[in-house]
Amino acid sequence: MPRTNTPQEATAKPRRNTKQRQLVLDAVRSRCDHPTADEIYLAVREQDDHISRGTVYRNLNLLAGEGEIQAVHVKGGDRFDLRRDRHPHIVCRECGRVVDAPIPYDDELDDALTTETGYAFTSHVTTFMGLCPECQARDAQAPQP
Repeated sequence: MPRTNTPQEATAKPRRNTKQRQLVLDAVRSRCDHPTADEIYLAVREQDDHISRGTVYRNLNLLAGEGEIQAVHVKGGDRFDLRRDRHPHIVCRECGRVVDAPIPYDDELDDALTTETGYAFTSHVTTFMGLCPECQARDAQAPQP
């Protein structure tokens, strides 16, 4: 079921694409590692040393809200994803690394829950938690007490 615009969205004026917004978008699109807002801020500062942290954070939220990028909500703060399609993520519970899960998004879950609960689901978020290979290796090498 396609998402419909709210009355506010239907009457909202299109936002102009500012230089700062384009720098933020380019910084997210240049990475494949689900960067934090602060990592994007540091990357954008290399291009424009006058841009403020608030401007970067505001533009990240705006771009995510408009569907240009995806915000991945994880413990410790949002991460940003250049992929805009619906897909699951894996989060390392030790180092916080976020990666795309190599499995397809399951639309059938939305339909099944709608049937079970009566809610009208249009999407869901799937996040797997675990230990990344690097943290597993580091833990295996740590001296045991």
